[in-house]
Amino acid sequence: MLIKLVPGNSAGTVTAYYLYSTGDKHDEIDFEFLGNISGQPYVIHTNIFTRGEGGREQQFYPWFDPTADYHNYTIHWNPSEVVWYVDGIPIRVYKNYESEGIPYPKQQPMRVYTSIWNADSWATRNGLDKIDWTKAPFVAKLRRFRARACSYHGPLSISQCGAPSPGNWWNSPVYSKLSNAKQEEINWVRENYMIYDYCKNITRYNGYLPGECLRAQY
Repeated sequence: MLIKLVPGNSAGTVTAYYLYSTGDKHDEIDFEFLGNISGQPYVIHTNIFTRGEGGREQQFYPWFDPTADYHNYTIHWNPSEVVWYVDGIPIRVYKNYESEGIPYPKQQPMRVYTSIWNADSWATRNGLDKIDWTKAPFVAKLRRFRARACSYHGPLSISQCGAPSPGNWWNSPVYSKLSNAKQEEINWVRENYMIYDYCKNITRYNGYLPGECLRAQY
């Protein structure tokens, strides 16, 4: 999806572009863009839910002004890994470690959603900056959505979409991990633009990090 975010004072707003399944134990893959007071950087907030459990947040500053033009935000999701891309550059990977007892979202179909909403209780400086309603309406622009995906037509689709076959190009080995060049790109992003990683928040987990944090990230 190409997205141009809310310009000016967007503090307290969240523009969201995400995948979501239904039910109490839903799966979800998020791009959320946390608004700002004019002159401060937006925050690209990512998260992933498996079986209703999230709390896997990673946040980044963009290396460009996301309100000045459209930028390409891509979610790559297959049985091997989830990758979040910005303009073709990977910023985050969540790998499948189901064989080690770590949940991975691949048993439920998800739809694509987008929204803009009031999150001024937490979105900007942990809720210190509230929405200035005199600046409304808050408008984000989206265009050229391109779904390159396996369509869901009932429970049998889960196994069909995950099976290796010429038609299921996303399951080929080349899409099972980042190339060396893409690993260099993600390292550049993480070293220069990452501002929060749940896998480094030792205090939050009392010293016991989630299992995926102790495995190779990409």
